[in-house]
Amino acid sequence: MTTNPGQASRRRSTRRAAAAMVAAIGISLAGASASLGPHTAGASSHREAPLVAMDPAIDNTDLYAFVSPERPGYLTFIANWQPFEEPNGGPNFYPFATDAAYNINVDNDGDARADATFRWTFRNIDKRRGSTFLYNNGPVTSIEDENLLFRQTYKLESSFDGAPFKTRVAAGPVAPSRVGNASMPDYATLRDQATTTLPGGWKVFVGQADDPFFLDLRVFDLLYGGDLSETGQDTLAGYNVNTIALQVPFSDVALNGDAERNPVIGIWTTTDRARVRMSGATGRARQGNDRVQVSRLGNPLVNEVVVPANLKDAFNSLSPDKDATIPEVVRRVTDPEVPKLIETIYGIPAPATPRQDLVEIFLTGITTKTPDGPIKVDLNSQLNNQDVMASRFQPAEMLRLNLSTPVTQTPNRLGVLDGDLQGFPNGRRLTDDAVDIALQAVEGAAQTGQLVDALAAGDKVDANDNPFSDTFPYVALPNVGAVNGGGAGATGDGQPDATPEGQQDESPQPAPSVTPAGFLGRETGDMAMTMAAWGASGVAAGLGGLLFAGWWRRRRRPATTAPAGDIPDIDPDRTQPL
Repeated sequence: MTTNPGQASRRRSTRRAAAAMVAAIGISLAGASASLGPHTAGASSHREAPLVAMDPAIDNTDLYAFVSPERPGYLTFIANWQPFEEPNGGPNFYPFATDAAYNINVDNDGDARADATFRWTFRNIDKRRGSTFLYNNGPVTSIEDENLLFRQTYKLESSFDGAPFKTRVAAGPVAPSRVGNASMPDYATLRDQATTTLPGGWKVFVGQADDPFFLDLRVFDLLYGGDLSETGQDTLAGYNVNTIALQVPFSDVALNGDAERNPVIGIWTTTDRARVRMSGATGRARQGNDRVQVSRLGNPLVNEVVVPANLKDAFNSLSPDKDATIPEVVRRVTDPEVPKLIETIYGIPAPATPRQDLVEIFLTGITTKTPDGPIKVDLNSQLNNQDVMASRFQPAEMLRLNLSTPVTQTPNRLGVLDGDLQGFPNGRRLTDDAVDIALQAVEGAAQTGQLVDALAAGDKVDANDNPFSDTFPYVALPNVGAVNGGGAGATGDGQPDATPEGQQDESPQPAPSVTPAGFLGRETGDMAMTMAAWGASGVAAGLGGLLFAGWWRRRRRPATTAPAGDIPDIDPDRTQPL
């Protein structure tokens, strides 16, 4: 039988795509067994896939990238992990995983491969041992306060153009989880001490912050109740996240170091887990020497509402250069589900398919240099970089940013769709209303140039519950007080808007030093488990029977503020410019 060469080529391409999908799913599911964890709602990329929902410490929630408004020539990345951190969630609170690597990746030549990668890994300093369950045993006034019994440090490494990783910070301080005003009477000082400026101009912050994402999550209840009646409630108000913020000069991430000729970059974050993790009868963990990617995030809401359920875990394991080889994913961009749901529930006609406008927003960047692009402007595709080889360009899902777009003094929450070219989807600022922008985009606002009036109000949550700062790291301080029972009204600085009747005033009080007077306790359950990459952070060891027989004996010690310690081992001999 004679085979047409074109048909044979298409068959080979189909086989390769199928093999890539099978491999991706296999990697994602390899260690799913024995994974345990809490179950809550999802938002942006909070708990967007089944497996990350059971491993919150590695769950990328949101990525922001924008030109630093107060520092010309620099851009800021803000990446968040571990969703729905209830401020009162002690006694262990919310550490970064010590067997994971947290990455920010940048592609500047459009081949969907990282040209710059910034990697953070973490180490615990735990002084509790067998003596106490407390996170702190007195007021904490500095990062290295003796009363802070558990803290973390990070190592920051970077790699450019495929070169080996080079250490930039060996033991940087992580701002602790905010226990409360009695334990941490001046949390702003702790944040300042966890903000580091490196030679060459980089700024780094790692620690807890208020979750900056704002939306009404009742979108999943048949799109806001089926009649837009379920809107106006900021579901994430009062919750915290773990934040990594990095500020670097344009020249470190632009193609050939030239942001004037090549201003467009693509950004995504990933988390890598040790491929195999084992915990023996002694409780000492052993882990493999290699890692596997278990979480990924570029644009907000993609894995939630674009990728179908059976591909969500696979998407988290894929590198962007594989995206265009997965027909099932591409079809969900060109023929999305959400407009059909809106048409069914609200009667607003879905735009005609295939949706090349969404291809530009999610896969290529907005440019006139693609043959079918309906958005006639050169905004944020790497194809607009003068030194890019167009033959190597690969459509891929990532957050794209044009560094040359002027900073506006009056940001519009609807970004590009409402005439503010510096806003999402050209990068993403903290104040950009991602949900309302996404709803307008899927309804065709980008290709028509007109907002859809019927959805103009969106979810009626137009700003974060806490104000952002004008300077690095920009995010609001972590919340204190319970999210339930009215505690979500507390502002990021720890001052509640009002004290509801019957609720204790959470305003800062003199902080006592506390010593356990005694308690009864017993350990139950067998801690020994054998786990693979995904299961580790969800190990449940049944701790029960902690019955307090007495309260705390209070004694006051003078409050002292220790200066921030120097960060040791910042690499002085780096060959790559900072």
